[in-house]
Amino acid sequence: MRIDTLDPSSRPLVESCTTLIVNAFADPRRYGPERIMRELRSSDPVFYRQFFIALQDGKLVGIGGVKAADWASQTHILHLSAVAQEWRGRGIGKALIKARVEWVEANFKRGRLIVSTAKIGRYRELGFTELRATRVDGRQLMVRRFKSG
Repeated sequence: MRIDTLDPSSRPLVESCTTLIVNAFADPRRYGPERIMRELRSSDPVFYRQFFIALQDGKLVGIGGVKAADWASQTHILHLSAVAQEWRGRGIGKALIKARVEWVEANFKRGRLIVSTAKIGRYRELGFTELRATRVDGRQLMVRRFKSG
């Protein structure tokens, strides 16, 4: 498996990523194709978005994004994480999380990463902690603070 950054100018790749995310979430109101394509193609220099893709034998099997929450707060959000159903349980999701954490910590001197997740144990293993009283609909808000030395 290989992790790469998504080239948002590649229409076929963006379309494949959109399909993967839409199928993984199966919630067309919140994760419709139009919204996902806008997210994947955003090029706002202040509120950046960076996506990472997982490829197995040249086939897209996973995607995960990270974006700025606010230009002044040094807060970054892990979002739109999805692994194709037939590829789940093989460490792809965890590899995508690690790639995003490493990218943020390499590109920013300090800050915090936040994520809303049902997979609390996976994020604890990677240094995230739960924020109290933030569990909603089976998902927990978690944070990882960092400072480059």
